[in-house]
Amino acid sequence: MINRRNALQGMAAGVGAAVGSSLFPASATAMVPFKAPTAPKRIIFFMQNQGFHPDTCIPKGLTSGSLAKVKLPEPIEALEPFKERLHIINGLHGTHTTPSHSAFFGALGGYRGGDGVPPSASTIDYELSKALPQTLLPHLCIGMDSIENMTTKPTLATLSASGAGQPIFMHSNPNHLYQMLYGGISTGDIRLQHEARSNVMDQIEMLAASKGQSLPTADLQRYNQYVQGFKDVNGLRDRLDTVADHLSQFAPKVDERYTNPEFETDWHDVLLDLGISSLKSGITNTLTIGSGRGEIFGAWKGLGVDQQGHNLGHMDQPDNPIWIKIRQYNIRMLVKIMEELDSVPEGSGTMMDHTLIVYTSNNADKQHTSGANWPVMLLGNFDGTFKTGCFTQLDGKRPINAFYATLLRAAGQNVDHFNMNDQLAKKFDDGVGPVKELLV
Repeated sequence: MINRRNALQGMAAGVGAAVGSSLFPASATAMVPFKAPTAPKRIIFFMQNQGFHPDTCIPKGLTSGSLAKVKLPEPIEALEPFKERLHIINGLHGTHTTPSHSAFFGALGGYRGGDGVPPSASTIDYELSKALPQTLLPHLCIGMDSIENMTTKPTLATLSASGAGQPIFMHSNPNHLYQMLYGGISTGDIRLQHEARSNVMDQIEMLAASKGQSLPTADLQRYNQYVQGFKDVNGLRDRLDTVADHLSQFAPKVDERYTNPEFETDWHDVLLDLGISSLKSGITNTLTIGSGRGEIFGAWKGLGVDQQGHNLGHMDQPDNPIWIKIRQYNIRMLVKIMEELDSVPEGSGTMMDHTLIVYTSNNADKQHTSGANWPVMLLGNFDGTFKTGCFTQLDGKRPINAFYATLLRAAGQNVDHFNMNDQLAKKFDDGVGPVKELLV
């Protein structure tokens, strides 16, 4: 006999995939009216797994200074036309995160992480989503992997968190994400699927809310997370419905890449389109992209790369044709984001003028790393806050936490440290406050 708890958990897994309190940040449940902020800013984190080796991004012979008269390395050469908006940073560290195969939540949290280890605090992307002007969905996470992994685990939480023990799930099935964002303004089968899913979600929320009170205390807390998760999903759907006319201008066109992808990169591409559309429409102002989803897997057969997963991490990245292809693919994605945001006027400039893209890895510089060097690339200047068109070599004495504190300062939050108490800061951070070399 199937008991009530198992039945509801099964429905939660099949319909909501990963609803719970961690599908959306806590601030996503607020009823935020749609309006263009007076001082818009937005941020995008692009996290590639298996490491980001500095030789794949730092021009040869350059020790620090302007990028104007140097040629970018082959893996990032697509950024040549955008060099004046690029800032390459080398010499941050994350030794305290013990990354090895991945720092998981620690990569964006700046704390010790590990496979299967829950987050010990919120991550920088979530904290920035609270600091920036509020939107209908303050924080959207998308994850790219093999077709098999994205299909069997359409949501996965490894990189972002809203607090200790509160992971935020990445969306990896573009069909599910499209229905969530644009199902209410669609027609045909997509609309029918959206309505059917919505009806089921409404019924489960009502059933779950009324039937769980007899559970033991320990089970009741978990049960209530499911209930809250359905409320969050249904609440977001209702809020999106109120701005349907506005959203219809930004919904991507659904084609065979959604329903019949030839390669996993087809899903990667349409997930990126959905992320960009969520920024352009104003649904969100914080986007986190996990290529490899923060784990040791990942596949790029659409690029002609037959190898996948952990084996890729054991290949040297510099001058490696496989990693050149993967990195170039990443960079084309970054260029697409920039071009799309540049196409939208905003204030006296464009959306990209008020945006910052942070490109790095959840694995520091390489697979099996100590985290002693954590390269980062920035694109954009966050409304004139960050230096651009340059390479900055740091001395290895400031942690990624100091960089995250710099981001918070740029967003108007006066913090000296991020996720570091005085004891940790004394051991791992040689300074206080932002990394001044990065700011205008």
